[in-house]
Amino acid sequence: MVSLSSVCVYCGSSIRVNDVYKEAARQLGARLADAGIGVVYGGGRIGLMGLVADAVLAAGGRITGIIPDHLRVLELSHSDLSELVVVESMQERKRLMAERSDAFVVLPGGFGTLDEMFEVATWKQLRLHDKPIVIANIAGYWTPLLTAMDHMTAEGFVSGGHHRLFRVVDDIDGVLSALHDRLEPAATPALNRAR
Repeated sequence: MVSLSSVCVYCGSSIRVNDVYKEAARQLGARLADAGIGVVYGGGRIGLMGLVADAVLAAGGRITGIIPDHLRVLELSHSDLSELVVVESMQERKRLMAERSDAFVVLPGGFGTLDEMFEVATWKQLRLHDKPIVIANIAGYWTPLLTAMDHMTAEGFVSGGHHRLFRVVDDIDGVLSALHDRLEPAATPALNRAR
């Protein structure tokens, strides 16, 4: 079983989304806090990001936000976090989020969430880390993307083993148990070299 002290949560910053995604964000934050697992996320106060953070804090959990200065000055950062780390660039933000986490959970989101998910999945494929990645396919949100991945595999652009890089669950109840699965053989972690 994998020992988890912190989990990185990737998710959207839009609030104009279906309530089912908002509820999933709240549930995830509360469940991680109740399990004593710290959360690392993008530091925002809006959208699903803010809902995860608020739920962690309401449950007495630890949450670390990592945000680039250009987003902080737009007053998008959450003001009540356990820790807020301000960095210079998006690249530094993603690197620190990955380094400070033992696993990754992907909630519904947009381009930024996709960027973060594909980066850690690519790093895992290249054996730069062996941390669990869990895609929370809330209300089938990620199903078209998963179908696209199967298409890329069928066309020969992606190895057929890509399903071993991550777990897909349909609800928050499945996230914690999935976090403890290692689907790839253990690799020699070299995340610091991945940029």
